[in-house]
Amino acid sequence: MKKLIWLLFIFLIVPSLAKAESQNTKIKTVFVKEGFLWTKINGKEEKITKEAAKYPNSPQWSHDGVWIVYQVEPQKKIRPDLENQTEIWVYNTKTKKHKRITFNGRNPQWSPTENLLAFKSGGVLNVSNLKQFYNIALGVGDYRWFPDGRAFIASSGATLKPDGWTDPVLYKIALEKDLDKISSLTKNVKKIYTIPSELKKGDMTLLAINATDFRFSPDGRWISFMTSPTASWSMDSNFACVISTDGQKFEVLDDIIWEVGTPKWAYQQNRLGYIAGSGRIVFGFTNKNMKVTDLPSFNSLSLTPTNFAELGFTWKDDYSIIVSRVKESEWSNDAKKRPDPSLFLIKIGEQTQTQLTHPPNDYGDYDPIYLPTAQKLTWQRKQDLASAQKDLWIADGNGKNAMVWIKNIEGYDFYEEK
Repeated sequence: MKKLIWLLFIFLIVPSLAKAESQNTKIKTVFVKEGFLWTKINGKEEKITKEAAKYPNSPQWSHDGVWIVYQVEPQKKIRPDLENQTEIWVYNTKTKKHKRITFNGRNPQWSPTENLLAFKSGGVLNVSNLKQFYNIALGVGDYRWFPDGRAFIASSGATLKPDGWTDPVLYKIALEKDLDKISSLTKNVKKIYTIPSELKKGDMTLLAINATDFRFSPDGRWISFMTSPTASWSMDSNFACVISTDGQKFEVLDDIIWEVGTPKWAYQQNRLGYIAGSGRIVFGFTNKNMKVTDLPSFNSLSLTPTNFAELGFTWKDDYSIIVSRVKESEWSNDAKKRPDPSLFLIKIGEQTQTQLTHPPNDYGDYDPIYLPTAQKLTWQRKQDLASAQKDLWIADGNGKNAMVWIKNIEGYDFYEEK
């Protein structure tokens, strides 16, 4: 009888485990752990670098899931006086070979349509075809590929003159189809919009120095971005903004801080989500409200209940958001007295909001990322907001069947097999 029960248990449980594992194998992960670069493909972890190093930013998958780009601080600087030098490398997951793209670069970004890599060196925007790189434009602050991979939205930051700050400017920079035919670094540059040096929203006025973190709406007609003041001031307040791609319509939406993430578009609707509220977290776990704004109507909706605050979010679908939520409280220098977040599901237009995770005491769930193709929810579980020690968890979209995916992880990126 016991043998029969055991066989029945295996029959019922093993297929479900196999199904869960087969779904997880659709997810490729590249990550930093203990100073090395790793991949997790088909459920198998593999260390892909041989020497420990510092990786200042998360690695990124190419659009086809074959290449990985990463930044690394070199052991020897190309010049002794050069601060914060970072080399940009790519790794081919099929050939298992690494290739250095540049000795000193920043902000690498893959083209959304082909294996071209953009990066900055100083104020110069460059594009590499993985064999050589080409100068594209000068004086660039931040940038993002257009969805078609044939142009960039780019900014130039304000500069301080004797009579005050200049205005930041947004540009569209077209890319030559044949990179060898680039003959001018200004011919393909078009000014889209000049951002006023002072921006206002309600009673708040912000000095606009930089425009960063550009993201395109699903239909490609709108761009969201952040305008920030000086570095210290930007810890407490920035503005979430949107502009039409032709530069004809510009709008300041709300104040926001970097600690809770930047605005993100829904998958198919022109619906922008963001966590509104000024004031860094060390001033208290308050005034952090999940909002969505529909375009072009600019109708906004606040989704956070009274006495709660949000620390991060991800879209599940066009009508559902998953947030990392805490009860409002004052800041404490004692980590054990700070609130620990759990993940909640918000369905836009419904009153009920469902708690998805229940971390153990003294642990919190942060930085949710939903993977729509695999229909999986991921997040970081750690003991404190500022903790460097964290594990990556994965679960079904409803929070069920939660498990540790990768222990003691640092920066990471996902690629979903189609």
